[in-house]
Amino acid sequence: MKKITTTFWVIAAVGFLIVILISSSSFITLKPGERGVIFRKFTSGLDKENIFHPGFHIIAPWNEIYVYNVKEQKSEEGMDVLDKNGLSINVDISIRFNPKYDRIGYLHEKFGRDYISQLITPEVRSTVRRVSGRFTAEEIYSTKRSELEEAIITEAREVLGANEIELKALLIRSINLPDQIRTAIENKLKQEQEALAYQYKLEKETSEAERKRIAAEGEARANKIINSSLTPALLKMRGIEATIKLSESPNSKVVIIGSEKDGLPLILGGNN
Repeated sequence: MKKITTTFWVIAAVGFLIVILISSSSFITLKPGERGVIFRKFTSGLDKENIFHPGFHIIAPWNEIYVYNVKEQKSEEGMDVLDKNGLSINVDISIRFNPKYDRIGYLHEKFGRDYISQLITPEVRSTVRRVSGRFTAEEIYSTKRSELEEAIITEAREVLGANEIELKALLIRSINLPDQIRTAIENKLKQEQEALAYQYKLEKETSEAERKRIAAEGEARANKIINSSLTPALLKMRGIEATIKLSESPNSKVVIIGSEKDGLPLILGGNN
């Protein structure tokens, strides 16, 4: 009787453990920002089309579910690249990305959950090196940094997008050149800025001189027009008009008649 009791409890314990194991592998809870893809080992294999969304799920204990974080993630890379002339440059970049929500089955099939080291890191590094080789160190360091970033983003987004990754952003955090090269570039940029400032000053002075020349020409033309309109007859008429107005003034005055042929009267005013 004692032996039967012992056997019963052993069987019960084993059964309880089996139930626990089955329960833990059958009940799956996905958190917000997670997606799951199931692998049915005895039937259809990896189900790439039906994606498990956040929430509670029950699966057969012999199947497996692979959980992916589909939130936006960040990765930082530092690397040495060669410019157009073969000069070595150290570049630090930052990328933001996430797996495409409804394509993690295909991502899992090609790269697995280690897709960052298997796909993103090598592809981004390769793209940065390839694009940097089209620019000189001076362009990368100063004048065409944004153009470099845009070219890297365009090409990296195309490659990653074809492999179920959405590239959100890529930023060049820092560019480190050998001290001698960096100093030479900074000096050149300083000289160019000084030259631009001097050119601006010359253009401003030239513009001011042109303005004054145009104003002088306009004034000269106006004087010419006025002089051409002041005929002797007009001047005589204006003089007569002025004399008449003066003569009508209530103030005492002396009128002196001009002695020349076309002389006008001269009125000298007196006291009121």
